[in-house]
Amino acid sequence: MKLVVKHLKKSFGTKEVLKDINFEFEKGKIYGLLGRNGAGKTTFFNCLNDDLEIDSGEFYLLDNEKKIDIKPEDIGYVLSTPNVPEFLTGREFLKFFIQINEGRIKDLKSEDEYFDFMKIDKEDRDKLLKDYSHGMKNKMQMLVNIIASPNILLFDEPLTSLDIVVQEEMKQMLREIKKDHIIIFSTHIMELALDLCDEIVILNKGVLEEIDKNNMDNSHFKEKIMEALKEANYKKSSTF
Repeated sequence: MKLVVKHLKKSFGTKEVLKDINFEFEKGKIYGLLGRNGAGKTTFFNCLNDDLEIDSGEFYLLDNEKKIDIKPEDIGYVLSTPNVPEFLTGREFLKFFIQINEGRIKDLKSEDEYFDFMKIDKEDRDKLLKDYSHGMKNKMQMLVNIIASPNILLFDEPLTSLDIVVQEEMKQMLREIKKDHIIIFSTHIMELALDLCDEIVILNKGVLEEIDKNNMDNSHFKEKIMEALKEANYKKSSTF
């Protein structure tokens, strides 16, 4: 299965953020989407998730040469800032999510099995989510998206603000589940992308370009990536 993106364009007024995005993302791989802050990574994700209307182009799933329209349940979107119902406990949130999605959850497990998988300690499972750390909230956000088992998982810089232990736990978890999903992992940290991801793509000046990881020892390629990630003379904008 592939996620196919063809000639996707998105502008805000006169600002052309996505100029002509063309790419095929394959199931079973983690794609590192590199780009400086404001390059358009979140805009790209919001277009795929139908949170933003695209100006032109198309995107769809391709399975055995059959073109399939993307439905909401095909996409899981993990934000950099976790959005969880803080008035519920971790267990209540998990139980509620399972109940409303039970009909489409594959290989349903017990709540504690899910907590174990996500390495959430037993003493934390019945705490209110408002008392969870940022990292634990992020784990819960990831967990419900993984349970839903969508074809496409979008991760918008989910590890940037986590401590190194949680980062390593999350990276290992992503490696374990990648065979069942198309995973796109956005970051502006080159070392994280190189460590975690099977393929590297750079979003720069509104277009996507793949970088061969086998050439990463070549100084020319590293310089090319660093140039794309430079913040010099660039004003960060939360709009994009």
